[in-house]
Amino acid sequence: MSESFPRLSARTRRFTLGVPRGFTISPDGGRVVFLRTRSGTDPVTCLWELDTDTHVERLVVDPRTLHGDEEDLPPEERARRERSREAAGGVVAYATDTDVTRACFALSGGLYVVDLATGQARKLETPGAVIDPRLSPGGRHVAYVTGGALHVQDLATGEDRALARPESETVTYGLAEFIAAEEMDRMRGYWWAPSGDALLVERADEAPVHTWHIADPANPDRPATAQRYPAAGTPNALTELYVLGLDGSRVAVPYAEEYLATAAWDTHALSIVTLTRDQKTMRLFTVDPATGASTLVREDTDPAWVDIVTGVPAHLDDGSLVWVANGDGGHRLFVGDRAVTPPTLQVRAVLDVDHDSVLFSASGDPTEIQLWTWDGHSLLPVSTRSGVFSGRMAGGVGVLTEQSLETEGVSTTVVRRDGMAVPIPSVAERPGLDLRVSIGRSGRRELATAVVLPSWHEQGSGKLPVLMDPYGGPHAQRVLNRRGAFLESQWFAEQGFAVVVADGRGTPGRGTAFERAVLGDLATPALEDQIDALQGVAEQYGDDLDLTKVAIRGWSFGGFLAALAVLRRPDVFHAAVAGAPVTDWRLYDTCYTERYLGHPDEQPEVYEKSSLFADAAKLDRPLLLIHGLADDNVVAAHTLRLSSALLAAGRQHNVLPLSGVTHMTPQEVVAENLLLLQVDFLKKALGVAS
Repeated sequence: MSESFPRLSARTRRFTLGVPRGFTISPDGGRVVFLRTRSGTDPVTCLWELDTDTHVERLVVDPRTLHGDEEDLPPEERARRERSREAAGGVVAYATDTDVTRACFALSGGLYVVDLATGQARKLETPGAVIDPRLSPGGRHVAYVTGGALHVQDLATGEDRALARPESETVTYGLAEFIAAEEMDRMRGYWWAPSGDALLVERADEAPVHTWHIADPANPDRPATAQRYPAAGTPNALTELYVLGLDGSRVAVPYAEEYLATAAWDTHALSIVTLTRDQKTMRLFTVDPATGASTLVREDTDPAWVDIVTGVPAHLDDGSLVWVANGDGGHRLFVGDRAVTPPTLQVRAVLDVDHDSVLFSASGDPTEIQLWTWDGHSLLPVSTRSGVFSGRMAGGVGVLTEQSLETEGVSTTVVRRDGMAVPIPSVAERPGLDLRVSIGRSGRRELATAVVLPSWHEQGSGKLPVLMDPYGGPHAQRVLNRRGAFLESQWFAEQGFAVVVADGRGTPGRGTAFERAVLGDLATPALEDQIDALQGVAEQYGDDLDLTKVAIRGWSFGGFLAALAVLRRPDVFHAAVAGAPVTDWRLYDTCYTERYLGHPDEQPEVYEKSSLFADAAKLDRPLLLIHGLADDNVVAAHTLRLSSALLAAGRQHNVLPLSGVTHMTPQEVVAENLLLLQVDFLKKALGVAS
């Protein structure tokens, strides 16, 4: 390679640039619209279209020709990209009409509509910077948010009017509030009626939410940024729903629960899904758009918490409800009132409903994510090879994405009605690493574990220092059967480590009992399972692992787990790098934290058990804390307060503050050097020669 892995990984946004994504299939299956950058190092995302009959791919929109300044983004759009972990620029999101003849998108705050047949794009006049534009189903109007107001513009006449304006500076119409975007995977705040004459719109008022201040000490001339942050135990934003008609009508849709999980409006029903604050009760309602009256369709309860699953509610052509709920220990697909999947198949998401067929992703083995369909009569596997799959389906045509340990990158294929496969090429860069990953089960709980060895290491030739490389917390996995999951781990292995990646209790894909084992304690089970996995791997690779030199690194929850490891189990872990760690769960947000630990006023002892502060005096191992000072998700106060506690206890440690860096660390130089600095720290801490 002409570039080092750290530099190339940083330039390519961890090899995501150049990968096709954001697929939309036309109703007749004849065209597929998608997003992709023009190369693996180009951060500007373009809009493309593939003709499934001719196999011809066409560039529809290149933002460079529209003179979009990628740095000129409104604050709301920057926040939306942070919540969605969007690392690229350009046309990063778009929406089409039902027939997929037009698309709209925001670029540098401007509103654009493009004719997909001709590629002719035009910029529309708007009174301010645009967020989340969406075309009406018939394509006559485009709705968007600017300045917290929801606007609708008639594409034929150019008439632009605000259907709802914020009553104060803390109010927005049509935008998902922080908790919905960060913790519920709901990135939108309004939904068009199928008829195109009305919208369901969220009104969010952040007035009750406490104000925090995110400062940049490296630039003392700049004022701190005020941010409303709903920390555990504190008030959330007040959310309300209204049906707003293009004729100026306004109908309230009342609901009693704390959270609006999602909404959907199709030809069968206007549906809303609500969740109580303790997240033990989820309710699905249908709404009469004329009156706002709601009818309860189903209620799901769980003594721990009810999971939010993307893609539902939805309906088959005959009106049957498509839903996902827990049953008999598994996440199951329901059609109507009947569970159509076994409890051993853990449904991850509903990806599409095409007339009477449901496309969904699910795991039998937690290290695999496979595609399945329910065709109204039986379950059919769509993906048959080992790996991680996703996809879309419309008009009898499917788009499948595939990742595996055997192949590099992401493979995308369009499957036509006649079964012919048409590839959509990826132009992503190749990492240039010789991957040496073994996935299996380890420890008493048979945890999904990956062992990553240096490509040059001969087993039994000598013992290597060990690097545990987990996320280890709820709602996310590290051990999946795809090469992209282990690129950084392999690079660390090439520096002379045996890297161990383990998914402990709380991680998804293995059933509800396994996930709910962290209820009331985010620390003990997670740490126990990392040790369990390490001991299990040591039994299998006894001649290759040096257990007198064990380090651990992680980011976010993984950072919490890394710091926890050296504080509570220094007999096992000899050094740690904790990136953006949660150190006190009272400082993290309501929805995520209270799901697992409850309300801090009601269970303060639970929060103490999962806090790092009481363990500060125990530190006698090298610890490097890394934190972006602009992080608005896990704020830098987590690291700074832990550092203060360590200092008060007289415990030596290292802190690396990153000026202007958020939770994602997207800056190229920062991302590159963070890897190099971590290796240097870990080698010195373990006494390993460079």
